[in-house]
Amino acid sequence: MRKRFLTLACITALTCSMLAGCGSSKPETQTPAETTTEAAAELSDQEKADEVAALIDAIYVQERTDETDAQCEAAKAAWDALTDEQKEMVEGEEADPDYFGRDTGDASLDDPANADEIGENELLVVSFGTSFNSSRVDDISSIEKALAAANPDWSVRRAFTAQIIINHIQAREGEKIDNMQQALDRAVANGVKNLVVQPTHLMHGAEYDELVEALDAYKDKFETVKVAEPLLGEVGEDATVINDDKKAVAEAITAEAIATANYESTDAAAEDGVAFVFMGHGTSHTAKVSYSQMQTQMNELGYKNVFIGTVEGEPEETACENVIEAVKAAGYKKVILRPLMVVAGDHANNDMAGDDDDSWKSMFVASGNFDSVDAQIAGLGGIKAIQDIYVAHSAAAIAGE
Repeated sequence: MRKRFLTLACITALTCSMLAGCGSSKPETQTPAETTTEAAAELSDQEKADEVAALIDAIYVQERTDETDAQCEAAKAAWDALTDEQKEMVEGEEADPDYFGRDTGDASLDDPANADEIGENELLVVSFGTSFNSSRVDDISSIEKALAAANPDWSVRRAFTAQIIINHIQAREGEKIDNMQQALDRAVANGVKNLVVQPTHLMHGAEYDELVEALDAYKDKFETVKVAEPLLGEVGEDATVINDDKKAVAEAITAEAIATANYESTDAAAEDGVAFVFMGHGTSHTAKVSYSQMQTQMNELGYKNVFIGTVEGEPEETACENVIEAVKAAGYKKVILRPLMVVAGDHANNDMAGDDDDSWKSMFVASGNFDSVDAQIAGLGGIKAIQDIYVAHSAAAIAGE
């Protein structure tokens, strides 16, 4: 109860201070950092860390409000006011020292793609998003730049669907990325007539459905609105259904994994006892069959040493323990893990290649079935052949196909 009281008191103090500063006629106002320092002056080290944890938890939400900007600023100011020792004590429902403290690359290299003066034609690239700066540049921005180069008559803009990630980037880096509503409001305000939305999602899953639902409220604001296919194209009814998109993706990601591992072919890797395991996210949505279809596609291409898994273990055969058994049964003694995700973000770095006992790398090692387990931490978005698929999908949408 004391912790909650202190948390509420600090948030209230910070909010009141900022509101007072905005409307005060006094020449000097306190910054959030000064207010935080003053409010926490009498607290213990742990209590100061708890205050910051509460401020982080307050912006670890999927809804943007009128207070979000101030909350992001206050959380960062409070973090900056801590000593190194106090930062290590930060722990909340979602908060930890890595929220602000982890080095994920240079955010200044990223373009949030939220400029106005769009023109009549906009190509809105919608991604789930990532707080990993280097992956945002290498994967998401690379796709956006490829689309811009292929469509010089269209203004390419960005939207993320994960407000939690948007808030994280804004609080830590000061970089503001539009959510779907902000991006669509920006398009309307700029007089866009023709809107094409290119999702970078893998499939027609829950995030794709939410994107379409959000877009429905804006359809009468533009002369034309079209949504391009996600990466894997149409889903199909069962695990046997494959298509040209899945074939192109399977070939592209396998070729990249083989080249990165310095093999000439999947057969050469197989002869050396190497299996490639691509880890996707997984979903309870009916589109989860897409992962089974990708395994079917790998088999159809003759990639006998390529396996598909998912973090969520949906579909069931893609769960880590089941993939371990499949690789073991096939007789491979060396394993290379690689994400089946557009970005190499938290899942790739932690769930796949992390040091915790429940990471895929740790579980493959702990099984005792393999001589080596390595990881290639790279998102799909950085592969040119994958970018070309998105370019083709947006071109088809623009052409009305």
